[in-house]
Amino acid sequence: MKITRVESIPFSIPYRKPLHFASGEVYAAEHVLVRVHTDDGVVGVAEAPPRPYTYGETQRGIVAVIEDVFAAQLQGLTLLEREQVGARLARTIGNPTAKSAIDMAMWDALGKTLKLPVSELLGGYTDRMRVSHMLGFDEPTTMVAEAQRMLDTYGISTFKVKVGRSPAKLDTAVVRALREHFGDTIELYVDGNRGWTAAESARAMREMSDLGLLFAEELCPADDVLGRRWLVGQLDIPFIADESVPTPADVTREILGGSATAINIKTARTGFTQSMRVHHLAEGLGVEMVLGNQIDGQIGTACAVAFGTAFKATSSYAGELSNFLDMSDDLLTEPLQIRDGYLQRSSCPGLGIEVDEDKLEHYRTDR
Repeated sequence: MKITRVESIPFSIPYRKPLHFASGEVYAAEHVLVRVHTDDGVVGVAEAPPRPYTYGETQRGIVAVIEDVFAAQLQGLTLLEREQVGARLARTIGNPTAKSAIDMAMWDALGKTLKLPVSELLGGYTDRMRVSHMLGFDEPTTMVAEAQRMLDTYGISTFKVKVGRSPAKLDTAVVRALREHFGDTIELYVDGNRGWTAAESARAMREMSDLGLLFAEELCPADDVLGRRWLVGQLDIPFIADESVPTPADVTREILGGSATAINIKTARTGFTQSMRVHHLAEGLGVEMVLGNQIDGQIGTACAVAFGTAFKATSSYAGELSNFLDMSDDLLTEPLQIRDGYLQRSSCPGLGIEVDEDKLEHYRTDR
């Protein structure tokens, strides 16, 4: 089970329409396919989705750090030496999605080697998760129509609404339109991507206090320490920390400091090994967890559902597992299928997915 090679392949797949939110916009899935090869001939795969507006990573940067730094450091280690792998990767600051993709590809290779699904290796709690769909910035009628399409086509009834525009009434009007159209048949929560100030967030949440929201996520920046604590202290729903908690230490700081009361776990950001640490820490602190999405493609979504189904806490709420539906194509031989509002994880060894080599050849950007 020794690692012989770590491969990084950049690819680009257009979105059907641009995705807009407070911290930026995305027009194509310019991601990196990561492969970990072993001396047994097993190949593990994962996906690294760079988010320069959030973590500073770019597609070219991910490829460069894997090829120029990480690959040589990991050669010769086994798939079981995760602590050693983590220690060597930690020598390089930042680069969370590059590190996470390597970690998840190792778990995929380990599952294939042992002939067991990754989800069962992690915890094996359930085999499916309810799906939440993200609604990006648009007019109320357009966003209501998209939500209706998701409900009619895929059975999705939980929606994460992107907010954070100024004036805030642009967003509160959208959330109200969704609630008025669907009534209590859907679940709603909001994500500001740090777009509002604490005061703007407080006013917006008061305007939406009658709409039965599940959560509020990253409405204002975490580095406005006093303002965020002030905001969280007056909310009567959980406040989710997302991009402000990329490490277990950040989780501890935000929760104990009163700047959040719930946690968003994203495997694209913390892989499987670090995500387990975040999960166990949050569980020990008694805070709720949601499974997030970094606008992953189907490979990344397969990783997310493998982790989410492994634990009771991460499968208690609908997970953000539908962003791949906005892509014009993807890389898997057998596409993921959302049915009746659920996504089922594979029961095959590893992640249970296979990359279509012809599609990869078509969409890769390094040739």
